[in-house]
Amino acid sequence: MNNPKTPAQNPILLVEGQNDEHVVMQILNRHPSAPSFDIVDKGGINNVLDSISVEIKAPGRLTVGILVDANSTLTDRWKAVRDRIMRENIQVPTRPNPAGTIIEGTPRVGIWLMPDNESSGELEDFVKQMIPTDDPVWPLSQRYIDGIPQANREFADHKKLRAQLYAWLATREDPRKMGLAIGTGDLNVDGTLCKKFVAWLMALFG
Repeated sequence: MNNPKTPAQNPILLVEGQNDEHVVMQILNRHPSAPSFDIVDKGGINNVLDSISVEIKAPGRLTVGILVDANSTLTDRWKAVRDRIMRENIQVPTRPNPAGTIIEGTPRVGIWLMPDNESSGELEDFVKQMIPTDDPVWPLSQRYIDGIPQANREFADHKKLRAQLYAWLATREDPRKMGLAIGTGDLNVDGTLCKKFVAWLMALFG
């Protein structure tokens, strides 16, 4: 679904990268009644922000969704997205809706800040919530990463969760990326947060 030449009238969801694209695709595949829309990998947050005005103004565009990580400061990321949208004379709430923001109009505009519109974090924080609650390997994966001496860590402190998650994925019968782990059922799409995300997609693109 990485299609920079998607027809202007098609509803689109802008995402930061391939992992976001694949996770959303696999979640949709697990929900046969999900609406149809194009997922456009913009290759980074700056490209997403820079494309918002262009996509909103595309002739015939009816729906634009924006999916980005909150990262370390949710309020800063919300302000960055909000400012780009308001340049097009669209009124945006001062803070995100915990259920996912939808702004009615032409086009309709939706915003989801990973993981949950309320917390700092990123895609991996969202996916972590999809690990089955009784999974016995997840605590072991956390302890394995936690036990690596600081001097031997090649990852930044704020990326520790990502390392833990990929350590867990490495223990699957066929180690795979996050999106594929959703497709095989290793990750659970029936949790509260994932259901909320799907409800936002349904409301935005339905």
